[in-house]
Amino acid sequence: MSSVKNLKKDINYTLGDIITICQISKELNPDSDKAKADAIVDEVIETFDELIAKVNAKNVENKKAHYKAINAELETKANALIEKVNSL
Repeated sequence: MSSVKNLKKDINYTLGDIITICQISKELNPDSDKAKADAIVDEVIETFDELIAKVNAKNVENKKAHYKAINAELETKANALIEKVNSL
């Protein structure tokens, strides 16, 4: 990872794309449960807030390990959210 700025961009773009996929799914499948899609969007927003708060944490001893852990957490949470979107 090259910088905190790039990590924040990765979080923003990844989770933003998942929200976009939810919105597209709602529009392409009018018969689908819109409440489930809205719940997924809410979960994405909560995940975004959690990850950004972790990135902005100032009391971290080993920054490199901390940011790698955040990157790994982003990947696992994004994959779980995409699985939920695919089940719509």
